[in-house]
Amino acid sequence: MSNIRITKQFDFETGHALYGYDGKCKNVHGHSYKLSVTVIGTPITDTSNVKFGMVIDFGDLKKIVLTEIVDKFDHATVFNKNTPHVELAEELEKRGHNVILVDYQPTSEMMLIDFAEKIKKNLPETIQLHSLKLQETGTSHAEWFASDQ
Repeated sequence: MSNIRITKQFDFETGHALYGYDGKCKNVHGHSYKLSVTVIGTPITDTSNVKFGMVIDFGDLKKIVLTEIVDKFDHATVFNKNTPHVELAEELEKRGHNVILVDYQPTSEMMLIDFAEKIKKNLPETIQLHSLKLQETGTSHAEWFASDQ
């Protein structure tokens, strides 16, 4: 049976700041991210399975990505917890803001590495994560491919 790639797209709004950066992105700002998640596998051949003919139900993939990524990162502000931004994060949290502290610089590139690990651990054994694309602006994106790892 042929391998087939399935892609689902997601949108979310996230703020961040890049500590130590030498440009405008050192300031707290946000992006309207577009995340494309592509998985690969073979379609289910068991005719008695309600998912017959599918690699994975788009709804099942959606649940994984919403739970692990979108529901957490949407309308949150992400800071590297190993920088002085942690003080700002604590103040924002006290004021009721959704803040995520990560152990990396919250660039699109590093977020993709984080997202890949979160998604991979939740996929069925028969499905592999093929690639991720995170569009930060209309003209800028980063990509992660399993084949590059």
